[in-house]
Amino acid sequence: MALQQGLSGLNATSKSLEIIGNNIANANTFGYKTSRAEFSDMYAAALNGAGGNTVGIGVNLAAVAQQFTQGNISVTANSMDLAINGPGFFQVTDGVNPTLYSRNGQFKIDRNGFVVNNEGLRLMGFPADGTGTIQPGQAGPLKLPTAGIDPQVTSKVAIELNLDSRSGPVATAPAIDFADPKTYNNATSVTVYDAKGQDVALTYYFQKSGNDGWNVFVTANGQPVGGDPATPVATLAFDPTGSTVTVNPNPPTLAIGATTNSAGALTVPMNIALDLRGATQFGAPFGVTDMAQDGYAAGQLSGITIEANGIVMARYSNGQTKPAGQIELATFRNPQGLQPQGGGVWARSFSSGDPIVGVPGEGNMGVLQAGALEESNVDITAELVNMITAQRMYQANAQTIKTTDQAMQSLLNLR
Repeated sequence: MALQQGLSGLNATSKSLEIIGNNIANANTFGYKTSRAEFSDMYAAALNGAGGNTVGIGVNLAAVAQQFTQGNISVTANSMDLAINGPGFFQVTDGVNPTLYSRNGQFKIDRNGFVVNNEGLRLMGFPADGTGTIQPGQAGPLKLPTAGIDPQVTSKVAIELNLDSRSGPVATAPAIDFADPKTYNNATSVTVYDAKGQDVALTYYFQKSGNDGWNVFVTANGQPVGGDPATPVATLAFDPTGSTVTVNPNPPTLAIGATTNSAGALTVPMNIALDLRGATQFGAPFGVTDMAQDGYAAGQLSGITIEANGIVMARYSNGQTKPAGQIELATFRNPQGLQPQGGGVWARSFSSGDPIVGVPGEGNMGVLQAGALEESNVDITAELVNMITAQRMYQANAQTIKTTDQAMQSLLNLR
């Protein structure tokens, strides 16, 4: 029997060395989770359950247990690299077979715009509609947009500024000559966009008409808005403290006709609501502290960024950003029950249970870190020590067989 016991020890220790060798081989594999050999002793079934002096018949490899501890996160220069900081798995699919799960965040964009890993499996998530609104529901392969973003016509302009209360009224008020700075006190400009995304240069002229009164004139590409230079588009009346303004009309609407911009293009007529409620009149120099407008030109996709909550933001050449989708993660009640498939992916099994899905950062899901990868959680030092131990155990089991063989040879030599 000792021969069989020693053989089982050799087999078990050999498996342990294989597991240790596999861990060491994958020490630089991103997303790899170390495994360990778990053994159990074996006993022959005794008649009637008796046998207080029963000797075991060897050892058995009970399980190869995966250790799903967090690996170190290393920063990379690739914005498509993703690391999960905390629980969760990326969901990837080939579109035919059941969904697979991975901790390896080395993703790329294929020729069709899908986010894929090195095995060509597509990352799963939620799509976004044309306005950038995430469409939750059944996750599918995440596809990035290839088209540009349409222009948006300017519908509103808001100005926050201070008009110097120390400035004197203009003698020509309300008439104004835009080419003559003596007919107005201050001016500022902003670029707005028509329905085609063509730029229109708006210039605002502020003319003091009295102690606390101001006239506001506007030109579009050099042409007076409203047509009559003697008629302001709005008037401002400040209270004695200069902090509260009454705008008439409120809000003024700029009816901008077709003009020729600096590129020589004929612009499309538009109407813009002008918000001047942020104006003040203090004894300080004229200054614009904020100028906001809601239009933009057409733009082409220039890059993407991925937020910690998994939202993929598309970045366009006109400075706009818009969500293009959101990554969905999955967790399991028993991650150790997942079945390794190679290529850095696992398949669910009866032991692992069904996946619990959600977006990063919600519930017990980890968060994403873009431009980073999760390293293997293999401890090289510990594995080398385990290798030495396994080697000694192999030698000891071999010695058991050798000693048993010598004992049997002694019995055979008896006369």
